[in-house]
Amino acid sequence: MPVLEEVSRVAAEAGRIAHSRSGSAFSRWEKVPGHPVCDVDLEVDAFLREHLTALDPEAGWLSEETLDASDRIERPRLWVVDPIDGTRDYLRGRPGWAVSIALVEDRVPVIGVLDAPARGEHWAAARGQGARRNGVLLCASGRSELAGARVPTDQLPAADADLVAVPKPNSIALRIALVAAGEADLVVTLMGLRMGYRGGRADRFGGGRDRQRGARSAARLQYCVGGSVRGIGIDSGHPSGRRRTAARTGARSGLKRRRAGHPGKWG
Repeated sequence: MPVLEEVSRVAAEAGRIAHSRSGSAFSRWEKVPGHPVCDVDLEVDAFLREHLTALDPEAGWLSEETLDASDRIERPRLWVVDPIDGTRDYLRGRPGWAVSIALVEDRVPVIGVLDAPARGEHWAAARGQGARRNGVLLCASGRSELAGARVPTDQLPAADADLVAVPKPNSIALRIALVAAGEADLVVTLMGLRMGYRGGRADRFGGGRDRQRGARSAARLQYCVGGSVRGIGIDSGHPSGRRRTAARTGARSGLKRRRAGHPGKWG
């Protein structure tokens, strides 16, 4: 199985390729309304597939920008990739995007890497080895109360006035990474649960548009687990937090929260 350093090198080169093309002339379009994509997404996707497959030829492939192949289900491991997570920020020349890579074995993420060159950040985690940003071990916050929790968002609704807004990158992978780094306390997304992620495992993917959404959510899963951030679903570790989050966002929302007492631990 590939080691974290090898995957990090591939991610860093993919980030360099994407960053070098930022602001240049390339085609862009929408896969579906509200979901932009560009030539650079596809170029980086092709680069990642070539080099990650070379690292682990036995692993299956699931990418935001590649047609699904059903034989991945039979493979012992699975690469889960979003070549540019946060394409909207990439297209606008903003820094909130990243190359997102996960290696999943038996439905459990074992390696996760984010490369965000426009932010000068490289995030890497391996099961049992902790999660790091630019080589520095991460530690999620110890907050256990929903009130006062920091949330990456552009604007908080009136009902959430007791939360604290912090800057939000377009990449959801980066938002979850901020939780692992202790710079945010929770991330809520309706997308992941529709794909059926439960208890730290990527249980299933849909097809078509849902498959694309599922690829993104699975690639994010390692950052949710990294730094002991736990779960997709309402899983704060505190019943009152679960009840309050459920009341605000409905049973399909996702609260990712650190498990207390384990700084930097992954899994």
